[in-house]
Amino acid sequence: MTTLTTVDVLFGAVGLITAASAVLAVTTHHLVHAALWLVVTLGTLAGCYLILGAELVALVQLLVYVGAVVVLVLFALMLTRAPMGRSPEHSSGFIQRIAAALVGAGTTALLAAVLLPALGGDIRPTRAGDTKGIATQLFGSWVWPFELLSLLLLVALIAALAVSRMPTTSLPSTTEAVAETPANSAGGESR
Repeated sequence: MTTLTTVDVLFGAVGLITAASAVLAVTTHHLVHAALWLVVTLGTLAGCYLILGAELVALVQLLVYVGAVVVLVLFALMLTRAPMGRSPEHSSGFIQRIAAALVGAGTTALLAAVLLPALGGDIRPTRAGDTKGIATQLFGSWVWPFELLSLLLLVALIAALAVSRMPTTSLPSTTEAVAETPANSAGGESR
């Protein structure tokens, strides 16, 4: 019989917080609250990685997802002038929610049916992570693709800011255009 250790209990607690905040991120009606619950989800997922001993993955999770992707999502919400409160036009109906819950439960059952027998009930030892080897590869041969990607994201961010600052001009409608023709504006209507 196996005994629960403090690490097991801590991993379970952080995992429960991660799952609960993920459910809140997809069920809340406020877009900004959904993005903030996503921050909690990704942050606690980094905590799960730390508990498992994968410090590099936890750091990358915090830097890339919490630090960049969520900030980009919040920036996009601000640029699109998304509603801050409940929005009926962005809310899905009851049937859609039930269908999404059924698809999610089916996917979970399928993954459990495939992965649990494949892994078995055995506790498998893990090997220590080779952080130095990963860092050498990441900052050696893969540094230029990451830098180009960050440059692309920076250009996209600046372009989005420029587009959001452009003045919005609407074209005159046809009735306004006919009303403002020189014949009608000079008072030359014939009776």
